[in-house]
Amino acid sequence: MALTGCSGSGSKSGADEAELSVSSPYMPQPVSADMAAGFLTITNEGGAEDALTSVTSDVAGQVTMHSTTGGAMAEKSSFSIPAHGRLVFTSGGNHLMFEELKRAPKQGQTVAVQLTFARSGPLTVEMPVKSATYNPSTGH
Repeated sequence: MALTGCSGSGSKSGADEAELSVSSPYMPQPVSADMAAGFLTITNEGGAEDALTSVTSDVAGQVTMHSTTGGAMAEKSSFSIPAHGRLVFTSGGNHLMFEELKRAPKQGQTVAVQLTFARSGPLTVEMPVKSATYNPSTGH
């Protein structure tokens, strides 16, 4: 998914840039009429850190980002994505909250989500809606 281009400027060919890609996106079918959760993994193959600074979706009035530490959930304004690292949103951990739903996403549908970063260009992800009890096997 990540595209890199050649330039004649003699740059270090992305060594000091983030190279972001998204995998394993999903939204459990919401059990609430006005709120849903979302999960995905952002991988940074590049040599520079970046940060996820906002998330939007046409299905929700707003999308907020949350961390979960020791059972306590806290809203965050950004999440760091380390160079050669990953940012993981998973059930029971970091997650996205789709608030003020404009329609109820149903299992089998997809929801378009736009991710905005501090340094890299935005990425649009098609997030499939899974069953309310879906729990992916991540191997962790």
